[in-house]
Amino acid sequence: MNHKEITWNNLQIPVVGSFDVVIIGGGVSGSACGIRCVNEGLSTLIVDKSNLLGGSATRALVCPMMPSYVRHLPVLSTIEQQLLASGDATRDDYTTMIWFAPERLGEVYEQLYTTKGGQILYDTSLVAAVLSDAGDEKTITHVILASTEGLIAVAAQTWIDASGDAVLSRAAGVPVAAGDEDGINQVCSLRFTMGGIDVERYREYVLSLDDHFSPLVEGYFFESAMVAGKNFKLEPKFREGIEAGILEEEDLRYYQIFSLPGKPGCMALNCPHIASMRTNTSGAARSNATVEAHARIRRLVTFLQRMMPGFEQSYLMEQASLLGVRESWRVEGQTMLTEEDYVNQARFDDGLVRGDWYIDVHSNKGGLFHKNTYEQGDYYEIPFRSMVTKHINNLGVIGRCISTTFLMQASVRIIPTVTDMGDAMGTACALAKQTSTPLAQLDGVAVRAEVEQMKPVNS
Repeated sequence: MNHKEITWNNLQIPVVGSFDVVIIGGGVSGSACGIRCVNEGLSTLIVDKSNLLGGSATRALVCPMMPSYVRHLPVLSTIEQQLLASGDATRDDYTTMIWFAPERLGEVYEQLYTTKGGQILYDTSLVAAVLSDAGDEKTITHVILASTEGLIAVAAQTWIDASGDAVLSRAAGVPVAAGDEDGINQVCSLRFTMGGIDVERYREYVLSLDDHFSPLVEGYFFESAMVAGKNFKLEPKFREGIEAGILEEEDLRYYQIFSLPGKPGCMALNCPHIASMRTNTSGAARSNATVEAHARIRRLVTFLQRMMPGFEQSYLMEQASLLGVRESWRVEGQTMLTEEDYVNQARFDDGLVRGDWYIDVHSNKGGLFHKNTYEQGDYYEIPFRSMVTKHINNLGVIGRCISTTFLMQASVRIIPTVTDMGDAMGTACALAKQTSTPLAQLDGVAVRAEVEQMKPVNS
């Protein structure tokens, strides 16, 4: 057989490249992993179904980064430094949120990754994983991809599932779970942005209601929120929208809005919630939810333009090109992180990443569920064993689909935490190559030692 072709399903598939590491998914964790890998001298390919790195942060418009008070790993600070260098403000003097404009963040990921030789296949989706089965030791040898030219294959020594939906893990036969005890997933959102807003007028109006949701009483940045039935000061204004025939009751389920750095008069909205989709693990369900969200965005935009002070001259700027999925599939890892680990602020010999976000469930059953027991300085650790499986020797998993319970996943999923997962996993990939050890067979204690000594990445 031609060494540049493999046979799959009776088809001859061209092998277009061989790499030290192939990362399926160029979202937040996948980009961070790629950046670390290329800084460690590894030949690396990121495969992404879109044409912009950053995943939910850039295409689902998930901004800003939520507050986190723990020690983070170097890639996150390098990303912020690059945003600052291009004139994008990232701090508000009140919180530890990192503010960003989505498309600028995507540019930063791409620049940090490609200038060190990282390769990307955009507009490319995973079709299948090709396995080698030597007794109990299964490894992935190739993946089959659908790209512009049709079906292609790539080879690698180490594979990283950063897809968010455990796409590579499922293709390789790794057991997964989805949803809560009844299989119900967290609520998805479809975010959007608006321009032409008089942010100061809006802030003045919100503060005039004695609304203290946000500490940002002055300065460039502002945020506000409203959840029906939770005593938010903005709810009566939204009720007026229902009385005027603009909004429907479901539109009041969740509203949240944030400033965008470098874009005066522009804000990003973390809504609408699409509670009608109870499970998000089918393409049809996600497509139907997106159609519903488009109609609800139009109602929200019309309401804000007609009835909200500061929005008189506003306009719809962008609708997210990616549905905001908070939780879907989770892999079965060598160990599972649980809500008991959150309560106990668990430490592990192979703990690589620190997390401190609360258990933040946007529930399809009973609205929001928040469990917040932490003070600044408290944290739990995410062990290496929750990011590798017992089923595939050369596979790592990062991002929201690592091995956790449903409740614990609601804490690990924020941008700073999954960025650190990618950074740490990139270090593990380097150790795997250096020691000629399959990734999942690495000693997690040794990986932790490498992470604790990791160097800054070069921009």
